[in-house]
Amino acid sequence: MSEQEPNLDVDVEIRDARTAVLSVAGELDMETAGRLEVHLRHQLGEGRRHLVLDLSALGFMDSSGLNVLIRAVQKARKTGGDLYLAAPTPAVRRILEITGVTTTIPPHDGVAEALVAAGDRS
Repeated sequence: MSEQEPNLDVDVEIRDARTAVLSVAGELDMETAGRLEVHLRHQLGEGRRHLVLDLSALGFMDSSGLNVLIRAVQKARKTGGDLYLAAPTPAVRRILEITGVTTTIPPHDGVAEALVAAGDRS
C-alpha cells in the first residue's frame, strides 16, 4: 500500500521585513495542518508579524486547519501583528462563518485588500 502525498502547497512571498503572503492551495486538514503551522511559525520567528493567507486555491479545511489559524492569530497579535485572510473559496468561507472564526479574523476579498489592512500601501 503506497502512502499518499498530503495535498497542501504553501508558497511564501516576503513583502517586507514585517509582512509575508502565504498562498495556501489544496486541502488543509489533520494530515496537512502541521505543514502550514510550520510556515506560519517560521515567518513569525523571522520577525514578520503581519501574515496574509491567500486562500483562493484552498478547496477544503477542517477543524485542524481552523485550529492552526486560531493559534497563529493569537501568536501574531501577542507580538503586535495580525493574521489576515484573503479570498477564501466558498467552501472555506462557509466553515469560517459557521464556526464564528470570521468574527475574530474577518476575511478580505483579495490579497490586495488584506495587504492594505496590514498596512502595506504598495
